[in-house]
Amino acid sequence: MKVAIQGEAGSFSYEAAKRMVPGCSIVACARSREVFDRLERGSVNAAVIPIENSLAGSVAEHFDLLLARNVSIQREYRLRIVHNLIAAPGVKMKGIRRVYSHPVALDQCRDFFRAHPKIEAMPFYDTAGSVKHVMENGLNDAAGIAGRQAAAVYKGRILAAGIEDDKKNFTRFFLIRKGRRIVPGGKKTSIAFRVKNVPGALFKALSVFALRDISLTKIESRPMRGRPWEYVFYADLLCGDDKVARNALRHLAEIASPVKVLGVYRSA
Repeated sequence: MKVAIQGEAGSFSYEAAKRMVPGCSIVACARSREVFDRLERGSVNAAVIPIENSLAGSVAEHFDLLLARNVSIQREYRLRIVHNLIAAPGVKMKGIRRVYSHPVALDQCRDFFRAHPKIEAMPFYDTAGSVKHVMENGLNDAAGIAGRQAAAVYKGRILAAGIEDDKKNFTRFFLIRKGRRIVPGGKKTSIAFRVKNVPGALFKALSVFALRDISLTKIESRPMRGRPWEYVFYADLLCGDDKVARNALRHLAEIASPVKVLGVYRSA
């Protein structure tokens, strides 16, 4: 099975994909939009995307793409994120002047940079890509911050392991496929909906779940493209594709428009 990810081999998305779909062939993409394009064109069978980090919050672009594209969530997975300082063999910590990584990873290692004020944080498009950049360009005064797998893939050396500020650092990933696919036995549902900007509209929308004892584990809003000051709400529900859930969604459709089921799947 071919699985698309955004980022290089050795990235956290790569690791999540390998765990979610053992034996899969990874197709690395430079941009998130390319991941969804490949999936809709059928050049890959599935894709793995990060959707939320326990410290940094949601990946806004991926929520927008889930709403806009003809795909559905099949599974979720929570990956423990361990950041490592990785440099070329022979490079010493005292010689490091620049550290590259994804901006979110850099932000999660503030204590490291406070402890090493002479080292400059350099934003890069991908964690594993930062290690690849350091190794391919023979940078002897630089390092990357990435997972242990990136060191193995690009033959780097870990100078410091576990440099993230918070050890309870997890990223939630989705396995997605083209079209609407309800996973048999799925007990979690993700939806997107919009309500009118009138008093009580959101209360009425959420009441369709409260009246049926359906728990929400997450809700957040995102701006609608092309419609300033209008918002889409994204929610995760602890329910599957059963009669109660279908009735709740039909009730929601009387109050909100549009309503899109992003996936019915097994929870992590």
